[in-house]
Amino acid sequence: MRAIRIEKLSQEAWQELDTLYRSTKKPRIRTRCQMALLSAEQNLKAPQIAQVVRESDNTVQRWLKRYRAEGVEGLYDAPKGGQPGKVTAKYQEQLINSVRRRPHALGLSFSLWTLERLADYMAEQTGIRITSGASTSKSGWGCLIPATT
Repeated sequence: MRAIRIEKLSQEAWQELDTLYRSTKKPRIRTRCQMALLSAEQNLKAPQIAQVVRESDNTVQRWLKRYRAEGVEGLYDAPKGGQPGKVTAKYQEQLINSVRRRPHALGLSFSLWTLERLADYMAEQTGIRITSGASTSKSGWGCLIPATT
C-alpha cells in the first residue's frame, strides 16, 4: 500500500482539525484527528502513527485517506443502517424526570424502579415501547441492584 500523508495544512484546515481534536468527547474521533495532525505536523508515516495511536497501519492509512478526501467530516463514523431510534429529546427529558422521582410520587404501587418497570411506565406515558436496555444505553445510565442487609 502506498504511503498516504497529509501535506502541510492551511491555517483554516489546521484550526478546524485542532478544534475537533480538543472538543470532541468521542475517543475514536479524537484518535482520528490525532492521526491527521501527526501526519501533517510531524510528517510521520502510517507505521509511526500506528505505534503512537495503537492502531494498525491499515487503519491509519484508511483514516488519512478519508481525511484527505473529505476533510474533518471524513473522520466521523458513517451512518449506521436500520431503523432510526425511537428515543426523542422529549422522551429523553420525560425519562430523566421520571427516574429522578420515586415511583410512589408518580402514583405507582412500588417504591423502586427496575428497568422493566421503567420501560412499562414510559410506554404508558408516551406510547413508545422500547427495550429497557435502550433507554439506559442512550442516557449513559446503568442499573444498580439494591443490596439487602
